[in-house]
This record gives sequence, C-alpha cells and structure tokens, in this order.
Amino acid sequence: MTDAVLLSACRTAIGTARRGTLRDTSAFDLATVVVREAARRSGVPPEEIDDVVLGESLAGGGDIARYAALQAGLTHVPGLAHNRHCASGLASVATAAGSVRAGMDRVVIAGGTQSSSTAPMARRRIPGSDDWQDPWMSPSHVPTPEAPNDDMGLLVGWNTARIAGISRAEMDAWALRSHQRAVRAIEEGRFVDEIVPVEVTGRGGATSVFDVDEHPRRDTSAERLASLKPLHPEIEGFSITAGNASGVNDGAAAVVVAGADVAARYGVEPLATVRAWASVGVDPVRTGLAPVLAIRKALDRAGLGLGDVDLFEVNEAFAAVPIAAVRELGLDAARVNPFGSGCSLGHPIATTGTRMIVTLAYELRRRGGGVAVAAMCAGGGMGSAVVLVA
Repeated sequence: MTDAVLLSACRTAIGTARRGTLRDTSAFDLATVVVREAARRSGVPPEEIDDVVLGESLAGGGDIARYAALQAGLTHVPGLAHNRHCASGLASVATAAGSVRAGMDRVVIAGGTQSSSTAPMARRRIPGSDDWQDPWMSPSHVPTPEAPNDDMGLLVGWNTARIAGISRAEMDAWALRSHQRAVRAIEEGRFVDEIVPVEVTGRGGATSVFDVDEHPRRDTSAERLASLKPLHPEIEGFSITAGNASGVNDGAAAVVVAGADVAARYGVEPLATVRAWASVGVDPVRTGLAPVLAIRKALDRAGLGLGDVDLFEVNEAFAAVPIAAVRELGLDAARVNPFGSGCSLGHPIATTGTRMIVTLAYELRRRGGGVAVAAMCAGGGMGSAVVLVA
C-alpha cells in the first residue's frame, strides 16, 4: 500500500460574503481556479489525473467537481461532489487519500468551494398539502429546541459554551487573538505561497486581482467585541455574538493527492503525507465537542499521540469550539490556530477543511517537517480530523 502524499496545494484568498470582493464570483468559477492551479503546481501531466473530488455546501446540488474538471481542461476526468457539511473540505481529501492508498486511483485533485454570496435558496412542497416551505434547507437531523437545524449559533456555539463552561470573556479573548494572529500572518507574507490570485470583474466592468484575505479586522479590540449584542438576547446568559463566531465567506481550495510512487516518478517533493483521518458522530447538541473525539480517533489510527503533534488547527466555527478542544485534550493553546481561523480568516463552509490542510502543509514545509492536525465540527453532530506528517 503506497502512502498518499500532497503534491501541491493552493487556495484563493477568502472574501467576505455579500459585500466583499468575491460577491459576484460563483462557487463554480472559484472551483475552476483552484483545480486548474493545483493541477499545474503538481508537476504531474494532466492525463495522469484520475478524479476530482470537491466539497460543496448549499451550492444547489449537481456535480460541481465535474464542472470544474471540464473548465480546467480535464475532459477525461470525472468528478465527485462531496457533502459533509462544514467538514466537506476535509472529507474530500480523506476520500482522495483513501482511494490512492487502496490503489484504485493514482492522482486525485481534492478540495472544496463555497460562494455564500451566490448560494441558491431552495423551496419544497410540504408533504400532505399544496403549500410550500420557502426558503427550505435540507435537514441533517430531526430538530429539537436544543438542537435546531437552522441556527448554528445555538446548535454549536451556545451548546458548546454551555456544556464546556466557557465564558463570554474567554470566547471574545480567543476571537481577538484570532484576528491578531491572522493579521500578523498576512503582514509577514505567510499565505503568499498558498494563495492563487483570482481575477475579479466588478459590477462596473473594471477588473482587479484578489489575493489577500479580506475578512480579518485590524481595528477590532477587546472593547469592540465586548460591546456586541448576543445573537439571542431573549435567552438568559446567551454569550454568542457575531464577534466570537466565524464569518460568512467565499473561497476555494484544492490539493493534489497522489501515491508516493507517483511523486518519485515525476521527481516531485511532496508537501506532506496524509497519514490518517477520522470522522465521528455525536448527539447534535454536542456538535461543537465532536472535534475532540475525531482528533483522538485520527491520531490513534496514525499511531501517534497528542504530544507528537506540532501544530493544530481546530476551526473556529465558534470560538467555543477550539477552546473546548484545548481544555478537553490538554493542548498548548499556542500550538492551536497560530495564523487565525474561522473568527478571523473566515469560514467558507465547504472550503475550510481543505484550506486548513493547505495552510498546515505549507507551514510544515517552512518548519522543515513535523506533524499537524486539522479538525472541525460539522452540522448534525459530526466532527472530522486529518493528520499530516512531513
């Protein structure tokens, strides 16, 4: 069984949905940009590519991966649209790595794409009547007051904070640190190598190049975060705000996963090896705590312990999620989200998992090697984690 390695990795800069630079750029166009660039960077002839697997969320169904393959000139390559809610970008990489390790595929482009700015709205006829539910979102579980399908602030943020005993002040402090770290990373040029510029046409017809994450706030402060109103003021003690939650964002990311033998054949030095991965299910009320279980399971499969990991990224769907992981696992917070995460860089839903892998892979290369873990929760009571070794 050959190792599954990353031959290349790239992402777009992350835009702020509906009012940012990518607001008129579709998920299909964003996917095409990163699929084409990941293939180009890989050093592998296009005819060697066997498949494209892309995470998608709220893109309206269909097969966005096949669309991107065709637009990128990979006519012979099929496509698979992957949906594990927020963890779709991680799932795509795991699926690609599994196929490579099984010997079924040699080279797979995996990633995720999200345009929250242009996501379609669905409607459905209510069974037993001629009335329509509009808008409608496909549910991940039977909703309850404690675990609604359409309110992540309550389902993930508030439940996690409540169960883990995390205060508003702790979440605001984590969010502030996230912005500070993301801004510092941008200023230090840490994301330059991983970002592929996107040519954007504005509504007036003028074109520009988008290549810097625009969601981190340089002007935020502890005082500003503390002044924000909770999302549910009618719930006593509710502590989730727009400031300690992730952004609503646009962007795409992709990696090329291949067998180690393919890398050797073409003389490509891999960025990292996809050592192991795991996904778990929990009671939806405990969605924000699922990454804890996924991290343990993935590391166990990798034959590694928490002390072997140099770098973690636990997505900040809400600040409560990484805080809970740090507490439950006894992690050194300095090793978690060192360049920001969902609260600052943003959370383009289906993209984030791959974006984390891209960032971690480049950082491992800068460090000369090591072990990194990307983990996140996903709606409906799920969590996923991927272990990279370089």
